[in-house]
Amino acid sequence: MKIDVLTLFPQMLDGFLSESMMGRARSSGLVDLHVHNLRDWSTNKHNTVDDRPFGGGAGMVLTPEPLFGAIEELQAEGTHRVYMAPDGEPLSPVLAEDLSQKKHLLILSGHYEGIDERARQNLIDQEVSIGDYVLTNGTLAAAVLIDCLCRFLPGFLGEEKSLTNESFQDNLLDFPQFTRPADFRNMPIPEVLLSGNHAKIEAWRQRQREERTRKRRPDLIENSQDEPGN
Repeated sequence: MKIDVLTLFPQMLDGFLSESMMGRARSSGLVDLHVHNLRDWSTNKHNTVDDRPFGGGAGMVLTPEPLFGAIEELQAEGTHRVYMAPDGEPLSPVLAEDLSQKKHLLILSGHYEGIDERARQNLIDQEVSIGDYVLTNGTLAAAVLIDCLCRFLPGFLGEEKSLTNESFQDNLLDFPQFTRPADFRNMPIPEVLLSGNHAKIEAWRQRQREERTRKRRPDLIENSQDEPGN
């Protein structure tokens, strides 16, 4: 898939985009990813892209001119335009998987007090938030979204079954993981994991997921009960 990121701080993404699985995905051509500096579309000699908000108030707002210029130049037929915003739709595995099926994503990173509402209403197809908190800018949020959605691309993960039983699948947290040695400092792992009985192991893991979720994130269970059909 193709991803274009529009930001004021492109260098914040350099390390993230060149390391680990993301770096390999770009090298192999699985992900065609480009980062663009919004200031390249500034319409004034000082290369500013923000101004004070009408009506007063603290902070600055990204002006419409560079936003319209950049997005209109970068988009093509079938482009899905996403704006990273604190009041957007909460990021979830379902949302990430849906975005992974888009042919071309254009992700706008919000900054300062946000963007001019005219750009928001006319240029954006979907608004996404990575959590109920505020960051210094949306570039970090864009990185989180990219990493999350790329995990659903066939071939991105070294082992495709890594997506099975992850945290938040079926509104449950992940089960505890153990590796060698089986007994470390008189702390043995659960015997069922050494049994070789895959049915018992899966049943144990499911119970652990349910118990951990009830203890740590009961809201996930409540949300699943509120979903249609439950």
